[in-house]
Amino acid sequence: MSRRLERSVFGRPEDAGKVMTLEEGMDLLNQWVKNPRLQLHMRQVAHLMKCWAAERLQLSAADQHRWYMAGLLHDADWEKWPDAHCSRIIEELEHRHQDPEIIHAIASHGPHHFGVIPVSAMDKMLYVFDELSGLIHAYSLMRPEGYTGMEVKGVLKRFKEKKFAANVSREEILEACTLAELPLEEVIAFIIPRQAQVA
Repeated sequence: MSRRLERSVFGRPEDAGKVMTLEEGMDLLNQWVKNPRLQLHMRQVAHLMKCWAAERLQLSAADQHRWYMAGLLHDADWEKWPDAHCSRIIEELEHRHQDPEIIHAIASHGPHHFGVIPVSAMDKMLYVFDELSGLIHAYSLMRPEGYTGMEVKGVLKRFKEKKFAANVSREEILEACTLAELPLEEVIAFIIPRQAQVA
């Protein structure tokens, strides 16, 4: 079943800057997502998004929150409605009159699946972090020491092993890094210590 969204405009311009609180976002996540592994993934990606907005882009606290919410809710409908991912969460956020940039980022986090191209910095970084975060977390689970002492070269070795985390698309990760104009190694080095904070 195709998950293509067949549109490229999301939300309303007049809703720019309207973002639910962290409590409201977590309530939605807890209502829709029961799988603790999926919840962890969403919180890890959210943390990476906020850290990037803060550290690399020096954005305001309000903008950091917007980036966090895009990461937190990007897979909110995956568990309950896998065949309708990510149209259900988009509809919910539009119904709640949420910031259109957040909705577009969620709509474009899998361009080959949803047919929406990442355009903004928020779009591109959500695409960058999503799959790569999952691969790095999978690597942490096979290491006795988890994230402690994890190095970029170790992640790269697993990245090249097609049988490891086989459901993670290496092609999409590389495409995302190219779109964001970032070397893969640099992104991995950014993710490791920050993702460890939410492990």
